[in-house]
Amino acid sequence: MSLLTTVMEHSLDDGYAEAARARGAEGSSRLPTTAKGRLVLALGLALATVVVTVGAVNTHAAAPVLAKERDALVSRVNEANAAADALQRQVEEDRDKVEQAQDAALQTGDDGGAAALAAQTGTGEITGPGVKLVIDDASGSGSGGNVSDPRNGGGYGKNGRVKDHDLQYAVNGLWLAGAEAVSVNGQRLTALSAIRAAGDAILVDNRPLVPPYTVLAIGDGPRLARAFQDNEGGHYLKIIQDSYGIRSTLSTQKSLTLPAALGVTLRVAGPEASAEPSPAATPPPPSPSGSSASSAPPSGSPGAARSGTPSKSARSTAKSTSTPTGTGAATP
Repeated sequence: MSLLTTVMEHSLDDGYAEAARARGAEGSSRLPTTAKGRLVLALGLALATVVVTVGAVNTHAAAPVLAKERDALVSRVNEANAAADALQRQVEEDRDKVEQAQDAALQTGDDGGAAALAAQTGTGEITGPGVKLVIDDASGSGSGGNVSDPRNGGGYGKNGRVKDHDLQYAVNGLWLAGAEAVSVNGQRLTALSAIRAAGDAILVDNRPLVPPYTVLAIGDGPRLARAFQDNEGGHYLKIIQDSYGIRSTLSTQKSLTLPAALGVTLRVAGPEASAEPSPAATPPPPSPSGSSASSAPPSGSPGAARSGTPSKSARSTAKSTSTPTGTGAATP
Protein backbone atom coordinates (compact mmCIF):
# COMPACT_ATOMS: atom_id res chain seq x y z
CA MET A 1 0.00 0.00 0.00
CA SER A 2 2.87 2.37 0.69
CA LEU A 3 3.92 2.17 -3.00
CA LEU A 4 0.46 3.02 -4.23
CA THR A 5 0.20 5.87 -1.73
CA THR A 6 3.55 7.25 -2.88
CA VAL A 7 2.55 7.09 -6.58
CA MET A 8 -0.72 8.87 -5.88
CA GLU A 9 0.84 11.58 -3.75
CA HIS A 10 3.93 12.10 -5.91
CA SER A 11 2.72 11.54 -9.55
CA LEU A 12 5.63 13.58 -11.00
CA ASP A 13 9.16 12.29 -10.68
CA ASP A 14 11.48 14.41 -8.67
CA GLY A 15 13.77 15.01 -11.65
CA TYR A 16 10.90 16.24 -13.85
CA ALA A 17 9.63 18.44 -11.04
CA GLU A 18 13.01 20.09 -10.63
CA ALA A 19 13.26 20.73 -14.40
CA ALA A 20 9.82 22.33 -14.41
CA ARG A 21 10.78 24.61 -11.57
CA ALA A 22 13.94 25.65 -13.44
CA ARG A 23 11.94 26.62 -16.55
CA GLY A 24 9.53 28.57 -14.46
CA ALA A 25 12.41 30.43 -12.93
CA GLU A 26 13.77 31.36 -16.38
CA GLY A 27 10.40 32.78 -17.53
CA SER A 28 7.84 31.89 -20.24
CA SER A 29 9.43 33.95 -23.03
CA ARG A 30 11.25 31.96 -25.74
CA LEU A 31 12.79 34.97 -27.47
CA PRO A 32 16.58 35.08 -27.49
CA THR A 33 18.01 37.18 -24.77
CA THR A 34 21.48 37.65 -26.22
CA ALA A 35 22.41 40.23 -28.88
CA LYS A 36 23.59 37.49 -31.28
CA GLY A 37 20.30 35.65 -30.99
CA ARG A 38 18.27 38.77 -31.59
CA LEU A 39 20.39 39.59 -34.66
CA VAL A 40 19.80 36.14 -36.13
CA LEU A 41 16.08 36.45 -35.51
CA ALA A 42 15.96 39.84 -37.20
CA LEU A 43 17.83 38.54 -40.25
CA GLY A 44 15.44 35.59 -40.51
CA LEU A 45 12.41 37.85 -40.36
CA ALA A 46 13.89 40.16 -42.99
CA LEU A 47 14.64 37.20 -45.32
CA ALA A 48 11.11 35.86 -44.94
CA THR A 49 9.71 39.28 -45.74
CA VAL A 50 11.83 39.55 -48.87
CA VAL A 51 10.71 36.11 -50.09
CA VAL A 52 7.04 36.90 -49.58
CA THR A 53 7.41 40.27 -51.30
CA VAL A 54 9.24 38.80 -54.31
CA GLY A 55 6.57 36.07 -54.69
CA ALA A 56 3.78 38.61 -54.61
CA VAL A 57 5.52 40.79 -57.20
CA ASN A 58 6.10 37.81 -59.52
CA THR A 59 2.51 36.69 -59.19
CA HIS A 60 1.25 40.14 -60.02
CA ALA A 61 3.60 40.38 -63.01
CA ALA A 62 2.57 36.93 -64.34
CA ALA A 63 -1.16 37.62 -64.08
CA PRO A 64 -1.43 39.35 -67.50
CA VAL A 65 0.49 36.53 -69.21
CA LEU A 66 -1.79 33.87 -67.72
CA ALA A 67 -4.80 35.90 -68.68
CA LYS A 68 -3.54 36.12 -72.28
CA GLU A 69 -2.93 32.37 -72.44
CA ARG A 70 -6.39 31.68 -71.07
CA ASP A 71 -7.93 34.04 -73.61
CA ALA A 72 -5.97 32.30 -76.38
CA LEU A 73 -7.26 28.88 -75.29
CA VAL A 74 -10.81 30.16 -75.10
CA SER A 75 -10.46 31.63 -78.59
CA ARG A 76 -9.15 28.33 -79.99
CA VAL A 77 -12.04 26.42 -78.43
CA ASN A 78 -14.55 28.86 -79.89
CA GLU A 79 -12.96 28.61 -83.35
CA ALA A 80 -13.04 24.79 -83.19
CA ASN A 81 -16.69 24.86 -82.20
CA ALA A 82 -17.49 27.23 -85.05
CA ALA A 83 -15.66 24.98 -87.54
CA ALA A 84 -17.58 21.94 -86.27
CA ASP A 85 -20.86 23.80 -86.64
CA ALA A 86 -19.93 24.80 -90.19
CA LEU A 87 -19.10 21.20 -91.09
CA GLN A 88 -22.39 20.02 -89.64
CA ARG A 89 -24.27 22.58 -91.72
CA GLN A 90 -22.34 21.44 -94.81
CA VAL A 91 -23.26 17.81 -94.10
CA GLU A 92 -26.92 18.73 -93.82
CA GLU A 93 -26.79 20.71 -97.07
CA ASP A 94 -25.08 17.83 -98.89
CA ARG A 95 -27.64 15.39 -97.54
CA ASP A 96 -30.44 17.61 -98.84
CA LYS A 97 -28.74 17.76 -102.25
CA VAL A 98 -28.42 13.96 -102.38
CA GLU A 99 -32.09 13.54 -101.52
CA GLN A 100 -33.08 16.06 -104.18
CA ALA A 101 -30.92 14.29 -106.77
CA GLN A 102 -32.47 10.94 -105.87
CA ASP A 103 -35.96 12.36 -106.15
CA ALA A 104 -35.12 13.94 -109.50
CA ALA A 105 -33.62 10.69 -110.80
CA LEU A 106 -36.70 8.73 -109.76
CA GLN A 107 -39.07 11.28 -111.26
CA THR A 108 -37.30 11.50 -114.63
CA GLY A 109 -37.42 7.78 -115.37
CA ASP A 110 -39.05 6.66 -118.61
CA ASP A 111 -40.51 3.51 -120.08
CA GLY A 112 -37.27 2.78 -121.91
CA GLY A 113 -35.28 2.70 -118.68
CA ALA A 114 -37.82 0.46 -117.00
CA ALA A 115 -37.87 -1.85 -120.00
CA ALA A 116 -34.08 -2.13 -120.00
CA LEU A 117 -34.12 -2.88 -116.29
CA ALA A 118 -36.81 -5.52 -116.76
CA ALA A 119 -34.79 -7.11 -119.55
CA GLN A 120 -31.70 -7.31 -117.35
CA THR A 121 -33.52 -8.80 -114.37
CA GLY A 122 -35.35 -11.37 -116.48
CA THR A 123 -38.84 -9.97 -115.95
CA GLY A 124 -39.00 -8.63 -119.49
CA GLU A 125 -38.38 -9.95 -122.98
CA ILE A 126 -34.97 -9.26 -124.50
CA THR A 127 -33.67 -9.51 -128.06
CA GLY A 128 -30.12 -9.49 -129.36
CA PRO A 129 -27.29 -11.57 -130.80
CA GLY A 130 -25.90 -14.51 -128.89
CA VAL A 131 -25.26 -18.24 -129.00
CA LYS A 132 -27.40 -21.35 -129.14
CA LEU A 133 -26.30 -24.43 -127.20
CA VAL A 134 -28.16 -27.72 -127.73
CA ILE A 135 -27.48 -30.59 -125.33
CA ASP A 136 -29.02 -34.00 -125.97
CA ASP A 137 -28.85 -37.48 -124.51
CA ALA A 138 -26.53 -40.02 -126.06
CA SER A 139 -27.88 -41.98 -129.00
CA GLY A 140 -29.98 -44.96 -127.93
CA SER A 141 -30.15 -43.85 -124.30
CA GLY A 142 -33.19 -44.94 -122.34
CA SER A 143 -34.58 -44.43 -118.89
CA GLY A 144 -32.74 -45.69 -115.86
CA GLY A 145 -29.78 -44.74 -113.77
CA ASN A 146 -29.27 -43.97 -110.11
CA VAL A 147 -30.88 -40.64 -109.25
CA SER A 148 -28.94 -40.14 -106.01
CA ASP A 149 -25.60 -40.69 -107.74
CA PRO A 150 -26.22 -40.80 -111.49
CA ARG A 151 -22.58 -41.01 -112.52
CA ASN A 152 -22.06 -44.14 -110.42
CA GLY A 153 -25.34 -45.77 -111.46
CA GLY A 154 -25.11 -49.01 -113.35
CA GLY A 155 -27.39 -47.85 -116.14
CA TYR A 156 -25.99 -44.38 -116.62
CA GLY A 157 -22.92 -45.34 -118.54
CA LYS A 158 -25.08 -47.26 -120.97
CA ASN A 159 -27.89 -44.76 -121.56
CA GLY A 160 -25.89 -41.50 -121.34
CA ARG A 161 -28.77 -39.34 -120.13
CA VAL A 162 -28.26 -35.63 -119.43
CA LYS A 163 -28.54 -34.85 -115.72
CA ASP A 164 -29.42 -31.64 -113.89
CA HIS A 165 -25.82 -30.91 -112.88
CA ASP A 166 -24.72 -31.26 -116.53
CA LEU A 167 -27.14 -28.46 -117.41
CA GLN A 168 -25.96 -26.44 -114.41
CA TYR A 169 -22.34 -26.62 -115.58
CA ALA A 170 -23.36 -25.48 -119.06
CA VAL A 171 -25.45 -22.54 -117.80
CA ASN A 172 -22.80 -21.39 -115.33
CA GLY A 173 -20.22 -21.60 -118.11
CA LEU A 174 -22.31 -19.26 -120.25
CA TRP A 175 -22.67 -16.78 -117.37
CA LEU A 176 -18.93 -16.96 -116.84
CA ALA A 177 -18.32 -16.35 -120.53
CA GLY A 178 -20.24 -13.06 -120.34
CA ALA A 179 -23.85 -13.92 -121.16
CA GLU A 180 -26.33 -11.15 -120.42
CA ALA A 181 -29.44 -13.35 -120.38
CA VAL A 182 -29.98 -17.11 -120.51
CA SER A 183 -32.99 -19.36 -121.12
CA VAL A 184 -33.39 -23.14 -121.16
CA ASN A 185 -36.11 -24.59 -123.39
CA GLY A 186 -37.91 -21.27 -123.26
CA GLN A 187 -37.62 -20.92 -119.47
CA ARG A 188 -35.87 -17.61 -118.65
CA LEU A 189 -33.30 -17.82 -115.85
CA THR A 190 -33.11 -15.16 -113.14
CA ALA A 191 -31.20 -14.75 -109.89
CA LEU A 192 -33.91 -16.86 -108.22
CA SER A 193 -33.91 -19.71 -110.73
CA ALA A 194 -32.98 -23.28 -109.86
CA ILE A 195 -32.08 -26.28 -112.01
CA ARG A 196 -32.93 -29.49 -110.21
CA ALA A 197 -33.76 -33.11 -110.78
CA ALA A 198 -36.93 -35.04 -109.96
CA GLY A 199 -36.35 -38.66 -110.78
CA ASP A 200 -35.09 -38.75 -114.35
CA ALA A 201 -36.64 -35.36 -115.22
CA ILE A 202 -34.86 -32.03 -115.14
CA LEU A 203 -36.77 -29.12 -113.62
CA VAL A 204 -36.14 -25.44 -114.20
CA ASP A 205 -38.10 -23.40 -111.66
CA ASN A 206 -40.21 -26.52 -111.00
CA ARG A 207 -41.14 -26.83 -114.67
CA PRO A 208 -40.14 -30.16 -116.24
CA LEU A 209 -38.10 -30.14 -119.44
CA VAL A 210 -37.65 -32.78 -122.09
CA PRO A 211 -34.54 -33.34 -124.24
CA PRO A 212 -33.01 -31.97 -126.31
CA TYR A 213 -32.19 -29.03 -124.04
CA THR A 214 -31.82 -25.77 -125.95
CA VAL A 215 -29.89 -23.11 -124.06
CA LEU A 216 -30.01 -19.60 -125.51
CA ALA A 217 -27.65 -16.84 -124.30
CA ILE A 218 -27.62 -13.16 -125.26
CA GLY A 219 -24.23 -11.54 -125.83
CA ASP A 220 -21.48 -10.96 -128.35
CA GLY A 221 -21.90 -14.23 -130.25
CA PRO A 222 -18.35 -15.02 -131.46
CA ARG A 223 -16.66 -13.81 -128.30
CA LEU A 224 -19.22 -15.57 -126.11
CA ALA A 225 -18.75 -18.85 -127.97
CA ARG A 226 -14.95 -18.71 -127.72
CA ALA A 227 -15.03 -17.83 -124.03
CA PHE A 228 -17.47 -20.65 -123.28
CA GLN A 229 -15.41 -23.27 -125.10
CA ASP A 230 -12.32 -22.17 -123.18
CA ASN A 231 -13.82 -22.16 -119.68
CA GLU A 232 -14.98 -24.93 -117.36
CA GLY A 233 -18.44 -25.22 -118.92
CA GLY A 234 -17.12 -26.00 -122.40
CA HIS A 235 -14.49 -28.39 -121.05
CA TYR A 236 -17.10 -30.24 -119.01
CA LEU A 237 -19.37 -30.78 -122.03
CA LYS A 238 -16.37 -32.10 -123.99
CA ILE A 239 -15.57 -34.59 -121.20
CA ILE A 240 -19.10 -35.99 -120.90
CA GLN A 241 -19.35 -36.21 -124.68
CA ASP A 242 -16.15 -38.27 -124.88
CA SER A 243 -17.03 -40.37 -121.83
CA TYR A 244 -20.78 -40.91 -122.14
CA GLY A 245 -21.70 -39.90 -125.68
CA ILE A 246 -23.80 -36.93 -124.57
CA ARG A 247 -24.13 -34.67 -127.60
CA SER A 248 -23.80 -30.88 -127.61
CA THR A 249 -23.60 -28.31 -130.38
CA LEU A 250 -22.78 -24.61 -130.08
CA SER A 251 -23.57 -22.02 -132.75
CA THR A 252 -23.63 -18.23 -132.93
CA GLN A 253 -26.89 -16.45 -133.71
CA LYS A 254 -27.43 -12.99 -135.15
CA SER A 255 -30.71 -12.49 -133.34
CA LEU A 256 -32.30 -14.29 -130.41
CA THR A 257 -35.41 -13.49 -128.42
CA LEU A 258 -35.62 -14.64 -124.81
CA PRO A 259 -39.01 -14.49 -123.10
CA ALA A 260 -39.71 -12.99 -119.72
CA ALA A 261 -39.49 -15.18 -116.65
CA LEU A 262 -42.79 -16.46 -115.30
CA GLY A 263 -43.82 -15.82 -111.72
CA VAL A 264 -41.35 -12.96 -111.15
CA THR A 265 -42.48 -9.33 -110.99
CA LEU A 266 -40.21 -6.30 -111.19
CA ARG A 267 -41.07 -3.64 -108.63
CA VAL A 268 -39.57 -0.16 -108.44
CA ALA A 269 -39.26 2.46 -105.72
CA GLY A 270 -40.43 6.04 -105.70
CA PRO A 271 -39.60 9.10 -103.56
CA GLU A 272 -41.40 9.13 -100.24
CA ALA A 273 -42.46 12.77 -100.52
CA SER A 274 -43.44 12.58 -104.19
CA ALA A 275 -46.78 13.96 -105.25
CA GLU A 276 -47.43 10.69 -107.09
CA PRO A 277 -45.69 8.06 -104.98
CA SER A 278 -44.63 4.86 -106.66
CA PRO A 279 -45.14 1.46 -105.04
CA ALA A 280 -42.66 0.66 -102.28
CA ALA A 281 -39.60 -1.25 -103.35
CA THR A 282 -39.93 -4.90 -102.47
CA PRO A 283 -37.79 -7.84 -103.52
CA PRO A 284 -39.28 -10.08 -106.20
CA PRO A 285 -41.22 -13.03 -104.79
CA PRO A 286 -39.22 -16.22 -104.47
CA SER A 287 -39.43 -18.78 -107.21
CA PRO A 288 -41.44 -21.89 -106.37
CA SER A 289 -38.25 -23.91 -106.48
CA GLY A 290 -36.27 -21.57 -104.19
CA SER A 291 -32.92 -19.97 -104.92
CA SER A 292 -29.99 -21.84 -106.35
CA ALA A 293 -26.50 -20.75 -107.30
CA SER A 294 -26.41 -23.25 -110.13
CA SER A 295 -28.35 -21.13 -112.64
CA ALA A 296 -27.32 -17.66 -111.44
CA PRO A 297 -24.11 -16.11 -112.73
CA PRO A 298 -21.04 -16.87 -110.62
CA SER A 299 -19.66 -14.10 -108.44
CA GLY A 300 -17.31 -11.84 -110.34
CA SER A 301 -18.42 -13.11 -113.77
CA PRO A 302 -19.20 -10.63 -116.54
CA GLY A 303 -22.84 -11.66 -116.48
CA ALA A 304 -23.11 -11.10 -112.75
CA ALA A 305 -21.51 -7.65 -112.93
CA ARG A 306 -23.98 -6.20 -115.38
CA SER A 307 -26.26 -4.13 -113.21
CA GLY A 308 -26.20 -1.02 -115.42
CA THR A 309 -27.33 -0.60 -119.00
CA PRO A 310 -27.22 -3.60 -121.33
CA SER A 311 -24.39 -3.88 -123.80
CA LYS A 312 -24.59 -2.59 -127.31
CA SER A 313 -25.18 -6.12 -128.59
CA ALA A 314 -28.50 -6.48 -126.76
CA ARG A 315 -31.61 -4.59 -127.79
CA SER A 316 -34.22 -4.59 -125.09
CA THR A 317 -37.85 -5.10 -126.10
CA ALA A 318 -39.10 -5.69 -122.59
CA LYS A 319 -42.70 -5.31 -121.66
CA SER A 320 -42.66 -4.70 -117.94
CA THR A 321 -45.50 -4.36 -115.51
CA SER A 322 -43.36 -2.02 -113.39
CA THR A 323 -43.77 1.72 -113.06
CA PRO A 324 -41.41 3.85 -115.18
CA THR A 325 -39.41 5.26 -112.29
CA GLY A 326 -36.91 3.90 -109.82
CA THR A 327 -34.63 0.93 -109.68
CA GLY A 328 -35.40 -2.76 -109.55
CA ALA A 329 -33.99 -6.08 -108.47
CA ALA A 330 -30.45 -7.22 -109.13
CA THR A 331 -29.79 -8.81 -112.49
CA PRO A 332 -28.42 -12.29 -112.94
